[in-house]
Amino acid sequence: MLTHSQILKAVSKKEIVIEPFEIGNIGENSYDVHLGKWLAVYKDEILDAKKNNELEYIEIPEEGIILKPNQFYLGVTKEYTETWNAVPCLDGLSSTGRLGLDIHSTACFGDVGFCGRWTLEISCRKEVRVYKNMPIGEIVYFPISGEIDLKKLKEKSMYGNTIDNERPIGSMLWKKKFFNGDE
Repeated sequence: MLTHSQILKAVSKKEIVIEPFEIGNIGENSYDVHLGKWLAVYKDEILDAKKNNELEYIEIPEEGIILKPNQFYLGVTKEYTETWNAVPCLDGLSSTGRLGLDIHSTACFGDVGFCGRWTLEISCRKEVRVYKNMPIGEIVYFPISGEIDLKKLKEKSMYGNTIDNERPIGSMLWKKKFFNGDE
């Protein structure tokens, strides 16, 4: 895992890009990220893995928004990131966890070469008010060894080419061929 000084060095060499970048957000071995201004909820009561489920977007007002238990939200990080020479991993902060707030239910690892804002899979145990720009999670970085074909990775990536994603991105599982009879 990269340490504070290694993260700073990778940022200076543009192996890790974080915009906006604030040095005070670097911890001993992580970078704190913040909640962007958009949340989304799925419009349908029942989600279908075989279709592109429609989202309703909600802009978080200045006074914050109260999240409800048993409701699934998609959020997005304020920070745009690129990671070229490490594997990024997003996790919640212990402070948000202590509010009963989960920011991802699965898939904390991003791909080498990921470019974009992170979509957050948000749920809560109790009602909790959240605010845009509040600290929401942290990214840790694991060094890689060996060659990586970034061009191939970019071609295969469903979520890593979302450079202007100020809004959360819904599931793209429907793009995968996994149903009987699909070719």
